[in-house]
Amino acid sequence: MKKFLSIVVVLIAMIGVLSGCGSSNNSAGTNQPAGSKTSAAGSSNTFKIGGTAPLTGSTAIYGVAVKQGAELAVAEVNAKGGIQFELNYQDDQQVAETAANAYNTLKDWGMQIFLSSVTSSPGVATSALAAKDHVFGLTPSASSTDVTKGYNNIFQMCFADPNQGTASAQYMSKNKLGTKIAVIYRNDDVYSTGIYNTFKAEAEKLGLNIVSTTTFTDSSSNDFSVQIKDAQSKGADLIFLPIYYTPASLIFAQAAAINYKPKYFGVDGMDGILTLEGFDKNLAEGVMLLTPFSADAKDQLTADFVSNYKQKYGQIPNQFAADGYDCIYAIYDAIQASHGAITPTMKASDIADQLIAEFAGGFTFSGVTGANMTWNANGQVSKEPKAVVIQNGVYVGMN
Repeated sequence: MKKFLSIVVVLIAMIGVLSGCGSSNNSAGTNQPAGSKTSAAGSSNTFKIGGTAPLTGSTAIYGVAVKQGAELAVAEVNAKGGIQFELNYQDDQQVAETAANAYNTLKDWGMQIFLSSVTSSPGVATSALAAKDHVFGLTPSASSTDVTKGYNNIFQMCFADPNQGTASAQYMSKNKLGTKIAVIYRNDDVYSTGIYNTFKAEAEKLGLNIVSTTTFTDSSSNDFSVQIKDAQSKGADLIFLPIYYTPASLIFAQAAAINYKPKYFGVDGMDGILTLEGFDKNLAEGVMLLTPFSADAKDQLTADFVSNYKQKYGQIPNQFAADGYDCIYAIYDAIQASHGAITPTMKASDIADQLIAEFAGGFTFSGVTGANMTWNANGQVSKEPKAVVIQNGVYVGMN
């Protein structure tokens, strides 16, 4: 009997071990976080890249576009053979705390390179975490300077907010777009206030006539009657909107409802308005904005990207899709430029050291959002903005 019981105990122990192995393999097979830490090395031939984005909620157009652009680039890179990428995006709902939790999920998954967060408030939160862990981060579109400020490991693919504000004022002045300018911005958002502050400073230097400046907050972003009437009463013929597309769409509709028809000028946060569900595209006719990407550009790189994106997703890519696409290829090119110094078996912190050396050391990248891009030690990119105008429901390049 004792011998029989001993055999049973051994068999039960063996079953437990086998069950544990089966559970671990299952988890890896479903691409769920398996408990590995950020500092853990990846597989022998695949880099693990993670990012957070608003995949649901009012700014999901941005997050989904970035994710799809990055997915397309990863598929193209992996098809080349050699360097391989595995991509994992987590939904941050454009909430800083949710983004921090999403980052920690990616860290547990074993993320080695961070695409960072898509929007600025979550980006500030996740940059602090990535800096603490010394993980290299390249954000597609979080443009606030606070995203990179004080960190040597966080870089931007997008224009920084000060550049957008300054460039907008310069473009308005150069092209004499308005004699009386109104500004409506969100004063509880680092993205909107950052652009406004530099726009105001540059506009004053250039002698632009700003006749109305009004603000709103997240909790008051449904009714713009006060802001619109102030601009109208002061004779504004151009309204500058350094804001996201959702409140902008309401401003267009509410201004049209009182037969007020000024010109509108926006920045990269306006991109995506043409794919906003339920939005009347006629309201955006003639809207101008600065963007690093135009789908109607004639160069072959852009044409191929637009064609492949449309084939895969059935949509014309916006700037955010282009940013996500370029992020993947910039990382790919930087790894190649290291001539074997960056490998998937390295710890995330060691990969970060090498990528920082590349990006801050004169590395040049050409993509669909700009040619001959370079980065400074503060993580900010240097590239030329493009002005586009919405005509017949599509973006058309401007001089």
